[in-house]
Order: sequence, then structure tokens, then C-alpha cells
Amino acid sequence: PAAMGAGFGAGLGLALASSAFIGGSFVLKKKGLLRLCGRARAGQGGHAYLREWLWWAGLLCMGVGEAANFAAYAFAPATLVTPLGALSVLVSAVLSSIFLNEQLNVHGKIGCILSILGSTVMVIHAPQEEEVSSLESMAEKLKDPGFIVFAVCVLVSSLLLIFVAGPRYGQSNVLVYVLVCSAIGSLSVSCVKGLGIALKELFSGKPVLKEPLGWVLLVCLVICISIQINYLNKALDIFSTSVVTPIYYVLFTTAVMTCSAILFKEWQHMVLDNIIGSISGFLTIVSGIFLLHAFRDMPLTPSLLPLFLQPRRAEPHLPWSSADRHQSCQHQPLLPSEDKGSQSAEEEEEE
Repeated sequence: PAAMGAGFGAGLGLALASSAFIGGSFVLKKKGLLRLCGRARAGQGGHAYLREWLWWAGLLCMGVGEAANFAAYAFAPATLVTPLGALSVLVSAVLSSIFLNEQLNVHGKIGCILSILGSTVMVIHAPQEEEVSSLESMAEKLKDPGFIVFAVCVLVSSLLLIFVAGPRYGQSNVLVYVLVCSAIGSLSVSCVKGLGIALKELFSGKPVLKEPLGWVLLVCLVICISIQINYLNKALDIFSTSVVTPIYYVLFTTAVMTCSAILFKEWQHMVLDNIIGSISGFLTIVSGIFLLHAFRDMPLTPSLLPLFLQPRRAEPHLPWSSADRHQSCQHQPLLPSEDKGSQSAEEEEEE
């Protein structure tokens, strides 16, 4: 039991460290992009950010965070490690408000919380992936017609987003470039899974280097990561970090879970409560994205609050009858001018 407790603590610490590094990496990358000072920015297709040390520091932090997240799975269960990845959204939002002066209103904060809660619910109720222990079994999975159709749909939709939607809506809609990163990211995670299996076989003494599948997966992983970095930098350069980070996390997590479900046939053994939990989590994520994206520029002023929550005006000695009459006047419908005149005449006659 002591060894199990130590392993659980190590996994928890690695997961928390991973969230901190990944959340800070977004802020460092954004800070490096802001220091370009008129040079070709990533939003216009430039790559001057490669000369900024802050951007490289952000990339290094992301690499350390991903490595810590991978190592955490060796000590703690996936139901603990994966939901803790949502903490990177909170870390990024807090650091952005401190170092980038990006204000996050109440709607955005509620949207972040809802997105994190929905993602956590989906991960908790998600089924475990089917065990794949060799490159031969991985090759059989990759030949499945369902995964081939999914991969083709991802590639076609990504090309449409890059060459059709990007030039038209990339500068005004945050979902364009983030969808490209998320869709391509689902394929990169599958490549990482296959390369992990190849490394395990290599350390066990099998001749993995002679297998062409390992090299194909490595080339595909390099291409996918290059595309993700390029379009994530464009999204971070154009839009606020507090908006890009949670949306990217939610869409990337959803795409990875969908790809894993198709590739490893995870959804075939789901029970009813897991299905209900996944649907509820997805609807919660949609609600959070709507609040975060639709109301990100709307300040919450006292005039938007209900009347009973608004601060009272300076009328300390207002009689009860006058206060009641004043409150009732606020809720009276607007009358035409003729009706107002007749009503005032009737009041004078009654007096």
C-alpha cells in the first residue's frame, strides 16, 4: 500500500506539473509573438517568431508538460491524469490576465468553468481503449474501414479550412485555425500511440527498425505537429489567449476521444450511465464555448443585473407609499401620448 500511495502521489504531482507547464507555454508563446514589432507576424503567414527566445521557451515548456503528462500515466490512473489536463486552461487564463493584460469577464470565467466541467465529465465517463500491444495489431487497426473514413474526412475538412475558410474567415473567426489544430491533433495522437508501441518493442529486443510502419508513423507525426504549431501560432497571434486556450482544449480533447473510439473500438462496451454522462458533458462544453465566445466583449455592469440585485439609489428617507409608487412606475407599459393625456385628466378630476 505504501508503494501504491507513493506512485499515486507521483502521478498526481506530474499531472499538476504538466498543467502548469502547458498553461504557461501558451502565455510565453503569445508574449513572443507580441514582440515581433512590425515584422512578418504569424497571422499573416510569417515565421519571424522562430527568432524569438520567448516563443522557443514556450515550446520547451509545452514539450516538458507533454512529457510529464505522458509519464503521469505510468503512476496514476487515466481517470485522474486526463481531467487534470483541464487545469492548463485555468493556468493560462490567470497568467494571461497578469502578464498580457487580457481581461476575462464573468461570462468568460463561467464559460471556462463549464468547459472544464464538461470535459471532465466526458473523460470520466469515457470507455477505456482496447489494448494494442504490437505493431502488427496496430497495423490491423489502421486498416479498419471506419478509421480510414475518419482520416479521410479529417484531411478533407482540414484542407477546406486551410485553403477556403482560412483566407475568408481566419482573421475574424477563432474556430477556423483551432479546428485545423484539433483535427490534425487527433491523428498525431494516434501516431504517438503507435510510436510508443514501437519503442516498447524496440527495448524488448524486437527488430522494429526494419518495420516500415514505424517510419511512416514518425513522418506523419512530424507533419501533423508542424501543421498544429503553425496554425496554433496564427490563432494565438490574432485572438486572445484566454479565448484560444479553452476552445483548443475542448475541441482537441473531443477530436482525440472520437479518433480513439473509432480506432480502438472503445464505444462498443459502454453502459447507459456512461452514454448519458458523455452526452451531458458534451452539452456542457457547448454551453461553455457559447458563453466564452459570444459574450467575451460584453462587460457585466450593474444595469444588466435584475432590479433586486442592483445597488439602491440614494433615497434613505423615502416613504413606503412613494417607494411603492416609484417601483410600480418602472413596470408600467409605455402609453401613447393621447392615453397619457386622458389619464392625467382623469387624475385631476378625481383630485
